[in-house]
Amino acid sequence: MAQFRQGLDDFTAALFDLDGVLTPTAVVHRHAWSKMFNEFLTQNFPTQPPYTDRDYYAQVDGKPRYDGVRDFLSSRGLSLPEGDPSDLPQRDTVCGLGNRKNLAFSAVLAADGVDPYPGSVQFVEHLATSGVAMAVVSSSANADAVLTAAGLRDYFPVLVDGRRAIAEGLPGKPAPDTFLRAAELLSVPPERAVVFEDAVSGVAAGRAGGFGLVVGVDRGAGADQLLALGADVVVTDLAELLP
Repeated sequence: MAQFRQGLDDFTAALFDLDGVLTPTAVVHRHAWSKMFNEFLTQNFPTQPPYTDRDYYAQVDGKPRYDGVRDFLSSRGLSLPEGDPSDLPQRDTVCGLGNRKNLAFSAVLAADGVDPYPGSVQFVEHLATSGVAMAVVSSSANADAVLTAAGLRDYFPVLVDGRRAIAEGLPGKPAPDTFLRAAELLSVPPERAVVFEDAVSGVAAGRAGGFGLVVGVDRGAGADQLLALGADVVVTDLAELLP
């Protein structure tokens, strides 16, 4: 690991996923998905097995919201009308379910706020003093609000989130396009940038984008899974990468 820490000095940009890498909001997302999907299955498909964390990590984690809904339903042999992003949360459409989940997440964020991982804050502060360009690349449409609530927004001049991806027509993770857009906005070629990700879809995106290093942060997906999808190294906390 010491040799790897030293290798970080060879790169000029750091691209961070948000939920699960900088902030523990991945836990809130996971619980919101579980509540929404299990209520939906109970009411509409009572013979289906319950939605579990295995479904979250395999089908949902790190993806744009509606992609997660679509992929989970497909994994169960289910389908719904696509609907429209303006659908009310009560509608049983792909967009309605995604909006229902987001409503639950937003309520928790508003009530409880968010404290970033201390080790992640230390690592970001270290990179800031080292002059490394930094961006957040998140599938979440709530990324700006989460960064602001966590007191981290000022560290990241570039934010490529779910809203920007939709506005610019960028496919979400595991496609590499959002990471590549962040590197472009920082004026850094991919081979000079490091990706930090906790989701298997995000690690796959970093590898597909040809980035110089992909660091997996194991918050539950499993080190073996992250390495298999292309992580060069896996840590459990970004503080492990401090000099």
